[in-house]
Amino acid sequence: MDVVVCKNHRGHQEFAVQVQHLKLSDLGLRLKAQGFHNNYLFKDNIPEYLRPEFRVSQLRHDTNEGGLFGIAVESQGGFRARGREGTEGLDLLWWSLSLGAEEMSSAEQRLLQARYPDRTEEQAREHTSFLQRFATSPAFLDTSRLGSYRFTFPLEELLKRYQERLCVGHEQILRVYETVLYKQEVMYSVLVHSHFNNDLFEKYPLLQDNDDGQ
Repeated sequence: MDVVVCKNHRGHQEFAVQVQHLKLSDLGLRLKAQGFHNNYLFKDNIPEYLRPEFRVSQLRHDTNEGGLFGIAVESQGGFRARGREGTEGLDLLWWSLSLGAEEMSSAEQRLLQARYPDRTEEQAREHTSFLQRFATSPAFLDTSRLGSYRFTFPLEELLKRYQERLCVGHEQILRVYETVLYKQEVMYSVLVHSHFNNDLFEKYPLLQDNDDGQ
């Protein structure tokens, strides 16, 4: 799939590749092949970076005052798409991973254990936290560009409620939706839908347990 350039509802430019979760190196090659330039990806002096594993159990939905009114009043306490957007103009409700201090600390401990499996308990206690220094992407910030109001729910609970309300006894379906590059952030999005919309979304590959970028 080619890189598609568009603007989101906030007026910000984004570079999107549908139906794939691309590794950063592959995304950079795809952009160069189409003549696009991005300072975030095309740096030659980036040292080998850490590869922590974040295990996320919560999702968040950030919105502004207008969105809060829509949730509390117009939707009577529910969530729904704000209107057609994206490269295909679909009605989608967006949720982001919620990464807090606890997830950061757990990821750091797993990283240290993998790199230094023979460290002593004393060394483990005395280590200075470092991962936060590298977590400067907007995805890790407490504030949001999308608004001042945040709703946070357990991932399992959200999927359960979605299944009960919209899937009518069937399992919800998860698919690889797209890779999107912003100015200082790369987003990998997963599409969740009911079996009623299989025909609409069949071009998107099913999400696999080992999906780490194709």
